Amino acid sequence: QVQLVESGGGLVQPGGSLRLSCAPSGSIFSIDVMGWYRQAPGKEREFVAQVTSTGGTGYVDSVKGRFTISRDSAKNTMYLRMNSLKPEDTAVYYCAARKFGDSLYTSWGQGTQVTVSS
Repeated sequence: QVQLVESGGGLVQPGGSLRLSCAPSGSIFSIDVMGWYRQAPGKEREFVAQVTSTGGTGYVDSVKGRFTISRDSAKNTMYLRMNSLKPEDTAVYYCAARKFGDSLYTSWGQGTQVTVSS
């Protein structure tokens, strides 16, 4: 089993920056891909970004050029650096992990709130 704990959310003004962290525990060596999803009020959860165990990354178009996902193997931590934040980035952000051999994310964190407002 893999447990995930997010941190780093908060309130920020438009144009500001935040860095989210996700710390996995448990069977961490079984993790292949880690990612971030978000869910805004009244909307479905959507994919934001992901990073593979070999460092490959992917982003939803709406955050390309503004968000950067990274993974520190030494600290077993994943980060999402969010720059030039917009009000439409407001959501609960969830960390997710996918094990080697799996096609779906099977571990999820509790979420951290990001609010972009003046």
